[in-house]
Amino acid sequence: MTTATKKDEKATALTPKREEVGIVISNKMQKTIVVKLDRRIRHAKYGKFLTKTKKVKAHDEANTAKIGDLVLLVATRPLSKDKRYALKEVLRKASGVI
Repeated sequence: MTTATKKDEKATALTPKREEVGIVISNKMQKTIVVKLDRRIRHAKYGKFLTKTKKVKAHDEANTAKIGDLVLLVATRPLSKDKRYALKEVLRKASGVI
């Protein structure tokens, strides 16, 4: 039995949580923010770089993130129907100029 627990501890220690960096586009909900995640991919045939965008909902317990902030998200267990991420930290505050 002790080997199984050591194996489980080792497996969790080696697999870090998935982290994403994105920009907050909405904070109208309580304890929830909507974050825009961009990723750049190269077109297979033409070589042009394309930007793919995905909007995800993330848990913000203290309601600290504001629109335009650059945030670091970490993957979590499903918190609701749509929320699969949690706010880890605000990397850069929005400048306030739109």
